[in-house]
Amino acid sequence: MKQVKTTISLQGALLEESDSIAKELHIPRSRVFSFAMEEFIRRYRNKKLLTQINDAYATPPNSDENENFEIMRSRQKRLAESGDEWK
Repeated sequence: MKQVKTTISLQGALLEESDSIAKELHIPRSRVFSFAMEEFIRRYRNKKLLTQINDAYATPPNSDENENFEIMRSRQKRLAESGDEWK
């Protein structure tokens, strides 16, 4: 992926801690920030996805969906009782 330079402002303590971690891991400081941003983006996307999933489950099924659920349950029950393998 293409590397792009940027300038950011940080609190001095955060920069010092980042430098310490970079030195300890024997990697450039910019890589520490890249790791941090990758992790932040991953967590942000996961949280956003979880919110979308929770929103989807917060809405109760409508009558058509309930009817389809009943049909599926009935078919599953017949298959389970007949002993036939899933096809």
